[in-house]
Amino acid sequence: MIEIGDMTLSLNDPLTLLVLVGAGVLLLMVVLLFAVLRRSGEAARMALPLANQMNQLGHRVQSLSDGQNQLAGGLSHVSESQAAAQAHMLQLMERRLADVTVAMTENLQGSARRTAHSLGELQERLQTIDKAQANIEKLSGNVLSLQDILSNKQTRGAFGEIQLNDIVGKALPKDSYTLQATLSNGRRADCLIHLPNPPGSIVVDSKFPLEAYEALRRADTQWEVNEAAKMMRTAVKKHINDISTKYIIEGETAGGALMFLPSEAVYAELHANFPELVRDGFDKRVWIVSPTTCMATLHTMRAILKDARMREQAGSIRKELALLAGDVDRLGTRVGSLDRHFGQAAKDIEDIKISAEKAGKRAHRLDHFDFEELAADTPSVPAAAVVPLTLKD
Repeated sequence: MIEIGDMTLSLNDPLTLLVLVGAGVLLLMVVLLFAVLRRSGEAARMALPLANQMNQLGHRVQSLSDGQNQLAGGLSHVSESQAAAQAHMLQLMERRLADVTVAMTENLQGSARRTAHSLGELQERLQTIDKAQANIEKLSGNVLSLQDILSNKQTRGAFGEIQLNDIVGKALPKDSYTLQATLSNGRRADCLIHLPNPPGSIVVDSKFPLEAYEALRRADTQWEVNEAAKMMRTAVKKHINDISTKYIIEGETAGGALMFLPSEAVYAELHANFPELVRDGFDKRVWIVSPTTCMATLHTMRAILKDARMREQAGSIRKELALLAGDVDRLGTRVGSLDRHFGQAAKDIEDIKISAEKAGKRAHRLDHFDFEELAADTPSVPAAAVVPLTLKD
């Protein structure tokens, strides 16, 4: 580094080296010039061309110095332009970085909000799943309880009776059936529906061959299927025979009875795979019904009860209709009499209006002393009707 006043020159700078080289050359020339001047005068004439050349060389060195100065100015301008470009680039980079930072912050905040919302929804769904799980566990307990109930014959019978009572209570009036009715033979029926003769009261008894049906559902081999089918036939035939012998009484009940199956699946199984049992029930006058078909049958019975009650009340209805006809006849007579009274009253009113008009006219004439017009309007009186006036002393 070389410091000249306030100016600092670096030896690594090509421009500085060029200036130094130029200055050295100039200095060398000056030294040679002084050396030549100290020579003899003889060489003056010879030195004159050399001086001219030196002068030209000085001009060239000056030109070279000017070129170096211009080159230094150009390099300084390039350096300044490069510095400005770097500063502008840094500003652009800072702005871009700030924009990217803002965008990333907004995206992160939005992602955080969406994540929080999703976590909230996930929490709600987990709570819903927990509730559903609790309901499933509760329902599983209820199913197990129902299985425990149906595994016992007495409780299974009570289950069928309760379901039958609910269906009958919804389909029929309360006074048209009796639950747990005792017949003349001492047998107690689950439900006795009081229908008019014919057909008469009909018994509905609940039966539930659950063991045979479950054995049929669990059967895997053909032998197990055959054994379960035998069990089903035996159980259903026994139920049909019991209902036919216990609940069909000549002169007391209808000629048939209903066997209520509280399971649509068992009912469908009988009609699908055991049609001979259904035919056997027809032969024994025992009709097998499910909850759905029982409801339809009861609605038909309700229509029969309604028709029978209408027939029972037919006499009362005819009596009331006769009384109504008499009332209508009397009403017609009285309306006619009232009409005659109204006609006579209308005629009397019309006569009264005529007399009032005449009286008004006479009063008007009397008020204006129109006796001639009054005499003209007065009807003539017969001579015999005139009584002469006599004056007495």
